[in-house]
Amino acid sequence: MIPRPPRSSEPSAAEASAWADVLVRRRLLHAAVHAPTGQWLVQDRPDGPVRVLLGPADIVALAATLQHHARTMRPETR
Repeated sequence: MIPRPPRSSEPSAAEASAWADVLVRRRLLHAAVHAPTGQWLVQDRPDGPVRVLLGPADIVALAATLQHHARTMRPETR
């Protein structure tokens, strides 16, 4: 796998919102709520603890981590 170059800019609130929506729709998160303070409240499971993420960069980083985990855990189909 070829490493990606670093981002040239910080993720926007709109990008973070789009990623949060995808994570919830794909059931990688139970909930993700954007707070008026700019923070994000995320919950992995309905009965799990609520985590506070500081901003859009944290949502995008979480999306990358969850995607990587999902890809490495699925069985090879080749």
